[in-house]
Amino acid sequence: QVQLVESGGGLVQAGGSLRLSCAASGRTFSRSTMGWFRQASGKEREFVAALSWSGGNLDYAESVKGRFTISRDNAKNTVYLQMNNLKPEDTTVYYCAASGRPYYSGTYYDPIGYDYWGQGTQVTVSS
Repeated sequence: QVQLVESGGGLVQAGGSLRLSCAASGRTFSRSTMGWFRQASGKEREFVAALSWSGGNLDYAESVKGRFTISRDNAKNTVYLQMNNLKPEDTTVYYCAASGRPYYSGTYYDPIGYDYWGQGTQVTVSS
């Protein structure tokens, strides 16, 4: 069992930065593939980034490549999403998720591949 709590969302101007944190509890965190997703009202949950348990493998959605960085600190049971050069279209609720499936299973981009979800944190980027 893994419990996830996101923080770090807020309001920022276009071009600004935010760092989201996802604190996890549960002994299996360090072996979990971790992902960040986002979901706007009335839309499907969208893949943002994912990271293997070791941190050695990662991937990003095309829309955030070069601007967002996912990382994790297994000693602190925390995964981060550093978001730079934010755009108004990045405005939505961001969720972190944990999966018991290995990164190389190839399901890290699909919400159905995750077992646990946080409650979400709102990110608003003003133009």
